[in-house]
Amino acid sequence: MAMIVCDGLVKIYKTKDIEVVALQGLDLRVEAGELMAIIGNSGSGKSTLLNMLGGLDRPSAGKLMVDGKDLLAFSERDLVKYKRETVGFVWQNKARNLIPYLTALENVELPILLRGRRRRERAVELLEAVGLGHRMKNRLSELSGGEQQRVAIAIALANQPKLLLADEPTGALDTKTSGQVMDLFRELNRTMGLTIVIVTHDQQLARKVDRVVAIRDGKTSSELIRRSYREDYESLEREAEESHVEYAVVDKAGRLQIPAGFMNAEGFRNARRVRVGMENGRIVLYPPEEEKTEAK
Repeated sequence: MAMIVCDGLVKIYKTKDIEVVALQGLDLRVEAGELMAIIGNSGSGKSTLLNMLGGLDRPSAGKLMVDGKDLLAFSERDLVKYKRETVGFVWQNKARNLIPYLTALENVELPILLRGRRRRERAVELLEAVGLGHRMKNRLSELSGGEQQRVAIAIALANQPKLLLADEPTGALDTKTSGQVMDLFRELNRTMGLTIVIVTHDQQLARKVDRVVAIRDGKTSSELIRRSYREDYESLEREAEESHVEYAVVDKAGRLQIPAGFMNAEGFRNARRVRVGMENGRIVLYPPEEEKTEAK
């Protein structure tokens, strides 16, 4: 069963004088146990999508199913239960996850306490799972940025979620620490079977996840999918890049968006339309000029 199904998802924000369409017919399917990233420019709708998946915002129209539950049919009480039992959230701004005057252990204990469970044992287990068993009694001011983000991930796991959402979790970290955090997400995905969806602007994360979905103008426009799993990404960087294949996503009306990099090729720049043809059973796009230059 798919963990996430978005079908024609629409989100419209209205104020007194303006109406903003953040999502306009987005389609997306995420399988249970998948590790994926959502990328897109600022204003593309990726954070809006994450907020709706997390039960923090409601769609305006379309279909949104998570773990077999119809989020559009949820009451406020249903949403509270969903956020407590199904989903965990990791924010870029660690202040939204962490209480600065508590220790790492106390930060993780708090959400467990709210659920009435034996908090100390569970909190210790989670901190050990994210590699901070030796730092659990340290206050946040004594932890590095990467360690603080690991505490935030432990907190997000406190309710034993089926779905973990991360909004720019490495945005405030340096390259080395970002890689360590991404490796942690991958380890949690593999060892716990967690479905993890990460929103980011960093396209290099494609080397660390199973699938990358690009959102453009509020719609799913392309996907980058790994052909095989690799463990040593740095030493096999070239092979990792070659182990991906890119797809343009076709909606139910038969429309697709060509990735921007392809449309910047010679003959396609600033083109308002392209010619379409069939060659050997393949659909081929040509520049609008008379010569048939295949766009691959």
